[in-house]
Amino acid sequence: MLPLKEKDRPIVKKLLEAGCCARCVLRFCCLGVQSAYRQSYEASALNNGSQDAAVLEQHKEDPPSKKMKMDAAETDVQSEGDSAVVATVMEEGDAEPADSDVCVVCLGVLQQFCDEAYAIKVCLVTINPIALGANVINRQTEQFEVGVGFTHPETDSDCHFLMAVVKALEKVSDEKFLKKFPCPPTRPASKCIAQDVQCLHVSIFVAGRYNKFSRTLPQTPWVIDGERRMESSVEELIAAPLLSSFRAEGFNFSSSGREDVDVRTLGNGRPFALELLNPHRAKFNKAEVRQLQETINQSSDKIRVRDLQIVSRDAMGHMKEGEEDKTKSYTALIWTQKAINKDDITFLEETKELKLAQKTPLRVLHRRPLAVRERVIHTMSTCFLDAHHFHLKLRTQAGTYIKEFVHGDFGRTKPNLCDLLKTETDILELDVESVDVDWPPSIPE
Repeated sequence: MLPLKEKDRPIVKKLLEAGCCARCVLRFCCLGVQSAYRQSYEASALNNGSQDAAVLEQHKEDPPSKKMKMDAAETDVQSEGDSAVVATVMEEGDAEPADSDVCVVCLGVLQQFCDEAYAIKVCLVTINPIALGANVINRQTEQFEVGVGFTHPETDSDCHFLMAVVKALEKVSDEKFLKKFPCPPTRPASKCIAQDVQCLHVSIFVAGRYNKFSRTLPQTPWVIDGERRMESSVEELIAAPLLSSFRAEGFNFSSSGREDVDVRTLGNGRPFALELLNPHRAKFNKAEVRQLQETINQSSDKIRVRDLQIVSRDAMGHMKEGEEDKTKSYTALIWTQKAINKDDITFLEETKELKLAQKTPLRVLHRRPLAVRERVIHTMSTCFLDAHHFHLKLRTQAGTYIKEFVHGDFGRTKPNLCDLLKTETDILELDVESVDVDWPPSIPE
């Protein structure tokens, strides 16, 4: 029996009526047995339903055991292909196939580019032939990712996979979408055309922590109105040696938060990760990675990197997990308009778990949506310097705008230090002392 149950019957019916091909029907039914897709398209056509008419009915009986059911499913799929359940529906007259034979979902990709002949063609154009399964059009191996680019004559545009489209549609209502695109969609008259074949290495991910010692260095390239304002950035100083050593074609940089251009990052540093795109070298031992770290540190006195290591794609998620629940520590140099003495600021040390309401700061309003964010300052401590200056140490919830807490941002942050001290205050210098994210793992020196 196939690993599809009676409950799948209405799904199969709807998909066939919509114009899905046999392989897409199996995909939407979440059939993960690869052997079901290895049948040639002709063999998986809906024309041999008589021998499989009772397949779905058999699932009404309780299976003798989970293992036996799985074993039987694997055996039957290998011998019968994907047509058994689909053919059962067709034989009983539950659904009528559309006039055109081009699938409305894959536009023919899974109909004509998944057989052994095309897999061989893909292998022949690569520098190092790769053993591909008969159903593979985009498959990762230890070394390479082989991708086939498709276009459709009716749209003259690339056919992309689902996740590339989902983000663009998230803000579109169902009603607005259906006005432009019928559901199910109109079945196309022609299939996709294979444009080219590319052989790319899967991305390599490198993580670590960085310190920034300069107050004139942005984290990422600073470009305003098409004009570059700073000669370099943290990400470029880190990425340049890595791109060269891995012989990668590009990179994507991410980090646990970001500091302003005039803010230093001290302490144990800020976690970061780089995705290196299509690297031509992928294997580095621990000594070589340590040497890469040293190369980065010797390239500039503005930054320093520690705990550099190669990580998996899945491990990247640890850097962003619960980001707003993490804490960060800062030291700020504060100026006050009114003369103060040590006793005027000691009460700040007794203030715990101070809740703030922060509107999006004016300085970032051009790139971030207007919102009121609730943040918490857990603790504060002070160090009196003179009548108009003192150091303020803060441990806060991640995402707190420290500068705006100090000067108030024209009342957009409440409460603020001006309110607490009953005088105008401003921030002259700010340092990030720690980012309390336990990732990536520390590497002993």
